[in-house]
Amino acid sequence: MENKEFAKQLENRTKQFAIRIIRLSVSLPTTQEGKVIKNQLTKSGTSIGANYREANRSRSKADFYNKIQICESEAGETVYWLELISDFNWVDIKDGNSLLTEANELLAIFTAISKNLKP
Repeated sequence: MENKEFAKQLENRTKQFAIRIIRLSVSLPTTQEGKVIKNQLTKSGTSIGANYREANRSRSKADFYNKIQICESEAGETVYWLELISDFNWVDIKDGNSLLTEANELLAIFTAISKNLKP
């Protein structure tokens, strides 16, 4: 697979992930705690794709590397929030596990990209 094709597919994958995160966040409890986690999850889960898109339009290798590190960090944070949601049994286990698997896969992808770019 060519780099441009991979980048396009990963942009689409992170966008679809963001959509799934937003749909999940809508279903979270409206308690004070639920609202805090909903906000954090939505911010981190949608930030992955936004920052990856910015990385692909970066002006330098250093800028690309920095944006990829942000993607990695946001993916890690998203995994954390999804684990909390799962631990509280706030979502159907099948949906939660599917999103958690995807978040972990995105984290692995951005970690690998980051390690390969390390100066």
